[in-house]
Amino acid sequence: MARPRMAPGTSRTWSATPAVRLSLLSDFRVFADGAELPFGSGSRRLLVLLALTGSRMRRSLVAGTLWPEVSDARAAACLRSALARLAESRDILSVSATELALSPAVRIDLREAQVCARRLLAADGVLSPADRRGDTAVPLSLDLLPGWYDEWVLTEAESWRQLRLHALEALSVRLSAVACHSEAIMAALAAVSADPLRESARSVLIRAYLAEGNRSDALREFDRYRHLLRRSLGVEPAAALRALVGARTGASSSGHGHVALSSSKPEIGRPSRTCHSAVTADVDSA
Repeated sequence: MARPRMAPGTSRTWSATPAVRLSLLSDFRVFADGAELPFGSGSRRLLVLLALTGSRMRRSLVAGTLWPEVSDARAAACLRSALARLAESRDILSVSATELALSPAVRIDLREAQVCARRLLAADGVLSPADRRGDTAVPLSLDLLPGWYDEWVLTEAESWRQLRLHALEALSVRLSAVACHSEAIMAALAAVSADPLRESARSVLIRAYLAEGNRSDALREFDRYRHLLRRSLGVEPAAALRALVGARTGASSSGHGHVALSSSKPEIGRPSRTCHSAVTADVDSA
């Protein structure tokens, strides 16, 4: 039986339960009441587009974005097919005669991670117990839809990469300041893993090692980064990074460059509380 046509301006919400969750980090997955829902390629791309847009979209724009290489009529038919398959699986869309959007009840892991990242970058942001446990760094370590090459996905993926790298670096610095050294190092390592050539990430990692008092780890990290830059780009680390570890260049007995840490202590303030005591204080004041 054909679906009844909706009058212009009217809408229908294919209701989603509060337990519906859309995952875009690391891979596309949809869960409802803890069970994963299967979707075809067209339906998956439709859900991703609406999730990344974050607002209502006209049907014609959705069809043209998802199927740009076919005629308008064919793209509209593909969209109707994707909508029909979604309706049969689980109602998670808000649909009108002219527009589409995700149901407001659908939770999206990317949006939650973005809120967390912006909190860490805020000037007045404070560390939560989850930050100090290292839990926050987990979603910040994940790429957005790796293996998806649509231009509208790649643009959002790069935006997320930049945001999460800055957030990981900020998280590491703040964790070091409250003596959460292991968690600070893990956050910095996640940033380095995401972009091995990123100098600010290496700087934060070296600072985390120095804050913990591990000068040898800081020196080894500097040497690894210097060799990577020489091999990949033919350049040296910036003067600020060399100064951070008290490094100097010269000729060693083997003829290769030599780097040594200076005898001065790193210019990082000693925290007044340990990581454990900071977490306890937060819990007690809650």
